[in-house]
Amino acid sequence: MPETERKTTPEEARQGRRGFPVLMVLVCGLLLAAVVWWGVEVYGLMLDDQQAIELPAAQDDPTG
Repeated sequence: MPETERKTTPEEARQGRRGFPVLMVLVCGLLLAAVVWWGVEVYGLMLDDQQAIELPAAQDDPTG
């Protein structure tokens, strides 16, 4: 091997760092997903209350 070749340290060879910033991204993403889920649930409950209820026609109805 030529002597001019430089050795790479393990810290330089890593593609990314682990630690607090990555944890914060994961936690914030989870919280954002929970907020969106909650919003969709509330919207769905509001839609249920506004829907008209259609009852089937009675079988013993003399006009039918």
